[in-house]
Amino acid sequence: MNTTVQAALWMTGAVISFTAMAISGRELSSGFDTFEIMMYRSAFGFLVVLILAFATGSIRQVGTGALRTHMIRNVFHFTGQNLWFFAVISVPLAQVFALEFTSPLWVIVLSFLLLGERLTKIRALAGVMGFIGILIVARPSIDGMSAGILAAASCAIFFALTYVFTKRLTRTESITAIMFYLTLIQLVFGIITAGYDGDIALPTAAALPWLILVACCGLLAHFCITKALTIAPATVVAPIDFARLPLVAVAAMLLYNETIDIWVFVGAVIIFAGNYLNIWFETRNSA
Repeated sequence: MNTTVQAALWMTGAVISFTAMAISGRELSSGFDTFEIMMYRSAFGFLVVLILAFATGSIRQVGTGALRTHMIRNVFHFTGQNLWFFAVISVPLAQVFALEFTSPLWVIVLSFLLLGERLTKIRALAGVMGFIGILIVARPSIDGMSAGILAAASCAIFFALTYVFTKRLTRTESITAIMFYLTLIQLVFGIITAGYDGDIALPTAAALPWLILVACCGLLAHFCITKALTIAPATVVAPIDFARLPLVAVAAMLLYNETIDIWVFVGAVIIFAGNYLNIWFETRNSA
């Protein structure tokens, strides 16, 4: 199977996982702040990673040679993820995802600057098409600006940096090592930020399934992204994530009665066209 197609399949798993995580975050927002959600997500995730790592013997792959890069990656990710959870509970989900999807545009630039990946005309065109689609869906205006919208837009930059540093780590680090440090460092950050005021909300019986779902979906999403990045360039992997937009728009309509107008679908078609063009070109070149 072609590597680009394999990457697309892995990213499909990430798309579904991120959508479920957004719904879980929305459900948890009434009883937990974003730092607490991140703390519990990381705690459950770290436990799962430890169990699997010891069960498979891959714990031996965890070293300290790239600790500095792991730390930098997780500072970016923790910041972006908290901004994302704040946006999820503040503005309509489709708008959050639309603004977040400026991330691939940043990935194209940052991968060129930090990873030395080629900035081809097709990749640039796919990114521009995606950006046009985002503008059609979100239709941002000065009057409509809010903290949630700014958070959604800002998290895109931090997620792009996360993509880039994940790609750098895949050159020397195993998936087990990346997931181990992801959950461990995020847990430490979560405990510090959630507990700085001396008040951490405890899980309730009703909230526990959602917290577990957030953790599992977060792990699965990052596993799928990391796997995709090991077999394809970041500028190929990241734009596939655009598929989340129509999926979350429909989910938000069904679960939260958030309206969808025709422009959401117009933008989604343009975004899909950009993705298809990029994947088709990469597949043809690697055949």
